[in-house]
Amino acid sequence: MSVNSANPTRLRLAGPLDALRNHRGLTWEMTRRDILGRYRGASFGLLWSLISPFMMLTIYTLAFGYVLKARWPGADGNIADFAMLLFIGLIVHGFFAECLTRSSTLIIGNSNLVKRIVFPLQILPWSMVLSAMFHALANTIVFLLVNLLVRGEVHVTVLLLPLVLLPLAIGLLGIGWMLSSLTVFLRDINQVTGVLSTAMLFLSSAIVPVQTLPESYQFVFKLNPLTFIIDQAREVAFWGRLPDWSGLGLFTLGAVAFAYLGYAVFQKTRRGFADVL
Repeated sequence: MSVNSANPTRLRLAGPLDALRNHRGLTWEMTRRDILGRYRGASFGLLWSLISPFMMLTIYTLAFGYVLKARWPGADGNIADFAMLLFIGLIVHGFFAECLTRSSTLIIGNSNLVKRIVFPLQILPWSMVLSAMFHALANTIVFLLVNLLVRGEVHVTVLLLPLVLLPLAIGLLGIGWMLSSLTVFLRDINQVTGVLSTAMLFLSSAIVPVQTLPESYQFVFKLNPLTFIIDQAREVAFWGRLPDWSGLGLFTLGAVAFAYLGYAVFQKTRRGFADVL
């Protein structure tokens, strides 16, 4: 194969990484502005990234732990264990939900950037995912502090949590590219993402222990990709065990394939953005 024929293939394979290869500085700046912009004008500023998850944990624990008396199989059966297991599920879902609901507005919400021919629009999903990852890590800090306070333990395996979330982050990049481009031409997608996010929460293991459900319903929850990631996050953060490396490997392969598909759709449709917007 000649060098000329190999270059286009190499460029296509490296395309999704363009934000880190050729626009690293701009990507980090967009991410920083996204994080700080969310709390601009708020009295507590970035502290809200720690306050919000604590408030969320309190509300869900009151609703499911005290009112509904829910408990988690395999744990000690106390409210502290249930709250921490629930919190991990909410961290993973929150990471997913933020990216899903924002994906549909990445292009239509930045129409001024579309008209700047030199601006690399393909980096927008990267800044979105990195911003969501920042908030997921902030939530994890809250989890570690509360877990140490109420249960008196922190497992060293929690350091593997970023590796557990990495395959999900790759898949979310694909969602970002795909939904941001398709919503330019089909605005109804923006109305569906919120409903889909809620469905993905209640049809995953975030709140419901899948093993306690009738077998005829379990397959629905196991088809939800969040269920596997949530279960592995609990393995490393709560139970202190190693994750399922083979399962994470397969998940990563699927996520990479989906990311390339989403990027291909984005690149195929981006020429029509300016005409529609």
